[in-house]
Amino acid sequence: MSQIAVSEFKPLLDQSVGYGVVVGVGFFFALVMLMITALQSNFSRFTPKSSEEFTSASRSVKPGLVCCGIVSAWTWSATLLQSSTAAYTFGVSGPWWYGAGGSIQVAMFGMVAAKVKMNANGAHTFLEIVRVRFGTGAHIVLTLYAFVCILVVCGSLLLGGAATVNALTGMNILAACFLLPIGIAVYVVFGGLRATFICDWTHTVILFAIIYIFVFRAYGTSPEIGSVARMYDLLTQAAVDNPVPGNMDGSYMTMKSNQGLVFGAAALLSGFAGVFCDQGYWQRAIASHPKGTTKAYMLGGLSWFAVPWAFGSCLGLSARALQTNPLFPTYPSPLSAEQASAGLAAPAAAAVLMGKGGAVAILLVVFMAVTSAASSELIAVSSIVSYDVYRTYWRPQATGAEIVKVSHYFICIWAVWMGCWATILNKANIDLGWLYYVQGVVLSPAVIPVVLTVWWSGLTRAGLLCGSIIGAFLGMLAWMIGCWKIYGAINITNLALPYSAVCSGLTGLLFSGIITVGVSLMKPEKYDFAGTRAISVLDNASESRNDDKDSASVEGSVTKDEEKAEIHDGDAKRLTHVPAVLTAEPPLGLDELRRSFNRAAWYSSIMSAVVIVIVPFPMFFSHYVFSERFYTFWVACSIIWIFLSGTFSVILPVWESRREMLDILKKAFGTIVALVRKE
Repeated sequence: MSQIAVSEFKPLLDQSVGYGVVVGVGFFFALVMLMITALQSNFSRFTPKSSEEFTSASRSVKPGLVCCGIVSAWTWSATLLQSSTAAYTFGVSGPWWYGAGGSIQVAMFGMVAAKVKMNANGAHTFLEIVRVRFGTGAHIVLTLYAFVCILVVCGSLLLGGAATVNALTGMNILAACFLLPIGIAVYVVFGGLRATFICDWTHTVILFAIIYIFVFRAYGTSPEIGSVARMYDLLTQAAVDNPVPGNMDGSYMTMKSNQGLVFGAAALLSGFAGVFCDQGYWQRAIASHPKGTTKAYMLGGLSWFAVPWAFGSCLGLSARALQTNPLFPTYPSPLSAEQASAGLAAPAAAAVLMGKGGAVAILLVVFMAVTSAASSELIAVSSIVSYDVYRTYWRPQATGAEIVKVSHYFICIWAVWMGCWATILNKANIDLGWLYYVQGVVLSPAVIPVVLTVWWSGLTRAGLLCGSIIGAFLGMLAWMIGCWKIYGAINITNLALPYSAVCSGLTGLLFSGIITVGVSLMKPEKYDFAGTRAISVLDNASESRNDDKDSASVEGSVTKDEEKAEIHDGDAKRLTHVPAVLTAEPPLGLDELRRSFNRAAWYSSIMSAVVIVIVPFPMFFSHYVFSERFYTFWVACSIIWIFLSGTFSVILPVWESRREMLDILKKAFGTIVALVRKE
């Protein structure tokens, strides 16, 4: 059945609701975060006036909160909207491949995090490690990659969020692009990285609550669906009305989906690029306590997988099942290709399942996804500018106070630029789907060189530069040629289609890896990581309080106890002064960190085998179409997994920090009582 007619997506809510959520809820959360930051500053040993606390959370965050932060930061608007679009377009394979394409990288990053703690525990950004080991040229190249990554992420966040707000409320897209980052910038400026972790937790609570509501509504109480059996019947009919090309029998309930498999490859490439090139993930590895780093990333990968799988399956398949319902926003037409690419499958399903309540829930959950992930990007980009631009090339002797001040300024600047950047993309007709596919294209060549910087002692500067630059050139060439050969013309639309993206991303990833390793093996180094282990912190965050006296004493101890540390710079060696007192040596022994690395390697290998090979491929090659009983089992597994994810992401952080929270509350209560008695 051809899809000729196209209907406008009818907003269910007034514009005032959109402005109320974007501005009102945004500033409410900013106010709450400011109050929490004030409590932390006055009644704990941490203060965001310290540069180490502001950018690295004093390297003391426990695994539960890091896990929560990973889930929240990796749950972009694309996670919710694009996974639903994949389910709407490809069927059950879409959200599974989306989850697999993002979760295994987070689990694998646990190995990288262990290497960071082992080989560069004092670093603030991954670019610092690159500069110390390979010098200015490599540092500049990978800094460009880091900024491109942040631009892609910020564009995805704001375009997806603004499109959803516009579709549900009619709010002007450009207004949404500029207003969304403002409230985020307020609490990030005052609270730093720890504030983003706390905000992540509050957002994650709301995220999982809304996912649970939609799951129970779709499969339990909705008059339009109300049961798994009814969903199965509606999807069976949808396969008759709108069969999926390349799927077994055109069914939406089969892993035998050719388009879904290509989407899975694109998701894997996009996931590798989005995790390993994003300073936000390195920053969480740096901020985590060494004892719980790998555990946090293991739980984070496991927990995040359920978000796109459960949410995308529920709302994406509901949108396909309900497209003939008169309540569907584009009835009597299905979603157009442009509407689907903009991520409107989930809002359409929510509108049918819960009416205005569903629209509000989607609006709120997408807003939470945008603000939480954007806060991570704001602190990440401010760290790069502060440490890798300002302190490296402008003012090498910058103090911790100066770093915090520069971070404050640039957070505000970038929040405004995010709105400008999203506006530029919108005017160029680039949407969420386009950025999702292109992410792997532009960033894949940097993945292996970046990882090997903290991993492999034999990596050379020539290998890193050749791999990241030549790999990018070959990836771009494959992008253009693949687009031309497969789709017949090179244009903006065709460049972001799955086959074009896979051609480029796979070429860039593989050839950059081959070139990086090959060139390095011609004349391998025997780097001992002494230089990267000597990277120092600027101030003692755990002891630095609000008074200048303590800060002065810390700085005085630095000048007295400076010692020289030998730092390798590519093939040459140079000497630099490193503060001995404040050099961050690994609190754990190297043997324990190696064991953590091995655990992460085993875990990520097992998880990758399960979600990429063991589960999907037998069903793909057997051409299996789900029976009603197996579809019920599939849905039950997604529901159980999402409840376990909620436990890890919401309950575990509270349990781990219960003593610290009680201590802060006791001190605050004692202060209030003392003030009352004094009056």
